[in-house]
Amino acid sequence: MSTQAPTFTQPLQSVVALEGSAATFEAQVSSPVPEVSWFRDGQVLSAAALPGVQISFSDGRAVLRIPAVTAAHSGRFSVRATNGAGQATSTAELLVTETAPPTFLQRLQTSSVRQGSQVRLNVRVTGIPTPVVKFYREGAEIQSSADFQILQDGDLYSLLIAEAFPEDSGTYSATATNSSGRATSTCELLVQEEPVPAKKTKTVISASQISQTRITRLGHKTPPRVPPKPSSKSPTQPSLVYKVTGGRQQSPSPVRHVKAPTPTP
Repeated sequence: MSTQAPTFTQPLQSVVALEGSAATFEAQVSSPVPEVSWFRDGQVLSAAALPGVQISFSDGRAVLRIPAVTAAHSGRFSVRATNGAGQATSTAELLVTETAPPTFLQRLQTSSVRQGSQVRLNVRVTGIPTPVVKFYREGAEIQSSADFQILQDGDLYSLLIAEAFPEDSGTYSATATNSSGRATSTCELLVQEEPVPAKKTKTVISASQISQTRITRLGHKTPPRVPPKPSSKSPTQPSLVYKVTGGRQQSPSPVRHVKAPTPTP
């Protein structure tokens, strides 16, 4: 199997470091790589040429670390990986300064949530001196409160919305400011309103409907005729008497019965 020339899967990244702080360059290179070399401004770099520098290479990871940088360390740093098939080089800058403008390592992310959900908007910010971070909604600054909490954990800054409502939807931004400059990150938040459940309705059935239903179920029988009640407007009206044949006969009134008179001898 032939050997392939090395490639950098993770190249060097430029570094801005405060004077007196540590600065680290790191790169990941494909293997096999029998030799790795470092350069500063085109010159081979060694511990003797740059006192205090720490150089290591393991499992394809090349690292150069300067524990305490000074202005004299500023320059262009390169790492070269070489094997029998060829070589590859990655280069980055080191800037040593007393200050550094804010830079977002993690920016705000647009999101969509349901009403009542907890929302957390996060950013990571670096800068020298440490930046002041503020959050805004539609251009208006958000003050920390029970509903909107602004939290900090190292370089991680968060806006925590305890319970989101549709009126919280909009454009949110975070600004980081120090003496060297200002940086801004923006996102959209959409809070979806919960659908209102349909109201349950009750069907009211009258007694007459129930009676009619029962009659229908019994075979559509015709309901019995109920004789009308006597009028109470004429108390002196003589009662109607029916001839009794073979026993008592019910009068037109459903609540009253009348006997026939005894025949005169």
